[in-house]
Formats: sequence, structure tokens, C-alpha cells
Amino acid sequence: MNQFFNLVIATETLEKDAQQLDVTVEELQRICVKVNAKIVRQPILQLQLTYQITLPSQVLANQLVWPTWQQARVGFADYLWEETCLECFITGDTLSDEAATEIQDAESYIEINANPDGRYALYEFKSYRHPATLPPTPLYKADGHTRASIEWTDNINTQDVIQKSLFDKSPAAYSIHRYERGFNVPLVELPNQKYAIANTIIGQIHPCVILQLGKTALYFASQHASPPDFHNRNYWSKFAL
Repeated sequence: MNQFFNLVIATETLEKDAQQLDVTVEELQRICVKVNAKIVRQPILQLQLTYQITLPSQVLANQLVWPTWQQARVGFADYLWEETCLECFITGDTLSDEAATEIQDAESYIEINANPDGRYALYEFKSYRHPATLPPTPLYKADGHTRASIEWTDNINTQDVIQKSLFDKSPAAYSIHRYERGFNVPLVELPNQKYAIANTIIGQIHPCVILQLGKTALYFASQHASPPDFHNRNYWSKFAL
């Protein structure tokens, strides 16, 4: 089963952003950002997130900061949100370490950051943006000692993804301005078709993207707070897998 997300651009500074990038507002609104979430076994159970960005013009493509994937860069890194960043926020009840029971916890959540070059970070928050330390507190696996990690599903190094999109099967799906990255996050399988990342049962999910074009950051999510705030769970989606 797949859960698809169509992300839209935040509009608060859209006119200013268009002026800085020397494009029209309509051109920015035509940037297409899609995310596909699904459960896979490769070979262990994982949540697979695939991000696809399509830019409508060469002018935008020339300005997009999309680093090439490098095996040597794969690993934990902080402050990835200051660059082009593939993100996902996850919240739900907490899975107790003892007896695998659920604890009602409406505040805690996980933030996943990933840079196209291979760097990533997973953070744990007890409540809205808390702890407020920078960088945030890393997420640890259920053992409490090992930092949680992701597994990249591809290492495409060019912007020209010459393949048919998993979102669009038509011949028009070929595009010189398409960018794609995907990664897996290990899961714990629970009864009643529930899944957990570390000790957090997935109840809501919020994929989002920051695209850095020159010095201009564009923010994409399925729904936006005003001003944009990816941490605001009022705009997150129910996990429907």
C-alpha cells in the first residue's frame, strides 16, 4: 500500500521569492513536489519515503542547490534544514520498553532530515520544539544507546532522471528537471497493523521539503501553518497505511 502526498509551496513570501529568483509567482507555484510513503521488507520491515521534485524551467533548475550523492558523506549530520532538505515528521503513542504496551503521549514526535548528498539526521522532541536546544536531541533506537539511522534506496547523481516516474506513467514523465531521492527507516511491527519507529508508534506523518535555490529557501508541505511551521502538528496527516 502507498500513501501519496502532494506538497504545495508556502505563500507568505512568494512574490519576494519570485523576484529574487527572477521568475514569476506562477512559475514557483508550478514546482511539483510529491512524496510516496510505503511499508517494505528489504529484507527487514521499513518505512520507505520517496521524494520527487520537478521544476518547470531551466532558470529554476540552474539555481537549485541539489548536491550529488556521495557514499563518503552518508552519516549523521546536524543543521541540514539550512540547505536543501527532505524532511518527515512522525508522531503517535509511545511504545513502552516493558511488555510492549502503548502509552498515550500526544506531545512527543520525531523529525527526519535528509540531504540529497547522503547526510541525514533523526531527532526526538518531547513536545512542540522541546527540548529547544540546537542542534536537537538525536533519536536513539530502542536500546537507548545507538543513534537511529536511515538507509538510502538510490544514489542518483544527475538531475536528469531518465526513467518513468512512479507517480506518472505517461511518456511525458520524462523530464530534464526531475530530481528524486528515497530512503528507508527501520520499523517495529505491532499488532493491529501498527508500526513504530524506535519507540514511537506512527499515528500521523508529515513529509515536507525545503528547496534551496541560491540564497532563497522555498518550503513545501501538504498543508502549511501561517507563517510556515513544519512542527505544527495541526497540519499533519493521519498515517493511512
